[in-house]
Amino acid sequence: MVEKVIPIRLDEGKGLIPSIPGKLISPNGLISDTRGRPLRDLRISVTDRCNFRCTYCMPKEVFDSNYPYLSHSDLLSFEEISRLTSIFVGLGVEKIRLTGGEPLLRKNLEVLVEMLAKIRTTAGSSLDLTLTTNGSILRKKAAALKNAGLQRLTISLDGLNDNIFKKMNDVDFPVTDVLDGIVAAQEVGFSNLKVNMVVKKGTNDQEIIPMAKHFKGTGVTLRFIEFMDVGSSNGWDLSQVLPSQEVANRINAVFPIEPIEANYPGEVAQRWRYVDGSGEIGFISSVTQTFCHECTRARISTDGQLYLCLFAKEGFDFKTLLRSGKSDLEIANAIMSTWTKRDDHYSEIRGSNTLIANGGKKVEMSYIGG
Repeated sequence: MVEKVIPIRLDEGKGLIPSIPGKLISPNGLISDTRGRPLRDLRISVTDRCNFRCTYCMPKEVFDSNYPYLSHSDLLSFEEISRLTSIFVGLGVEKIRLTGGEPLLRKNLEVLVEMLAKIRTTAGSSLDLTLTTNGSILRKKAAALKNAGLQRLTISLDGLNDNIFKKMNDVDFPVTDVLDGIVAAQEVGFSNLKVNMVVKKGTNDQEIIPMAKHFKGTGVTLRFIEFMDVGSSNGWDLSQVLPSQEVANRINAVFPIEPIEANYPGEVAQRWRYVDGSGEIGFISSVTQTFCHECTRARISTDGQLYLCLFAKEGFDFKTLLRSGKSDLEIANAIMSTWTKRDDHYSEIRGSNTLIANGGKKVEMSYIGG
């Protein structure tokens, strides 16, 4: 009998120790990395748990009942997340995305949302506060999130055919409940909703046109994501990647579309619109059309590790700094010291050499969020 091996998180709460410079400087909201990329976006994972077992993210054979999930004491508290967010905002961050795992599984998440909604940017504006969810319990949480100050929502949905969707989530969850969650979000006043579909060739690519047809004219922006080599457990294979250009071609053949300008520098999704004016769609092409050169995102894991890239091997342990009595100014300088040394550009150099350099391992998306 072959013993099953369950991989543990790469850092296991023991990331690199951030460097605090001997001479502290006051942040001015303007820092950049070695490639001239500013820090503008922060993605915060609030839980490493999820009630789905999507094959491209948390496959059931790895994330089973024996998987060593983080204990509650290992998680950043809401107060720690709020404090760290305020420090990042002082360095120029303007957009916060809450993610997971499935973030709505974090108890009383609306309390954290309310805390973050009170933070102001260096220009005195509200944060662009958003959340990504699989939509499974959105019907229950939509009103509380809206009332707490959440501005935008992104819902993951990989198809409308129930058999295909259940195969993708691998827990027999019905697509109707996710669609009902989207309706619930609209009912409580969320606008500018986005739906993300990960396209895996040979698995759900036949759902491209039905998804486009369903959301066309609804005010919901549907975005197609190329199947990415995130983490070490999703069995990524380049042959299963359907290039965004082919997805666009398929849609254009049925519903004519045309490209439009990005909303802001560094926007991940390429924006397109239907020629008949019935809405917008997007394409996230991190495999075939990389956007490393404009990446302004940092990520905080559930247990307070700072990651500079979605495809990183290791993070920087800011939980220890938060819990060791360091001042906000010291932590801010540690972030500046870390970011200004950043050179990550994995997607631009994707290939066997990067896997060898990482020892064949990358941090799991369920740990640091998508």
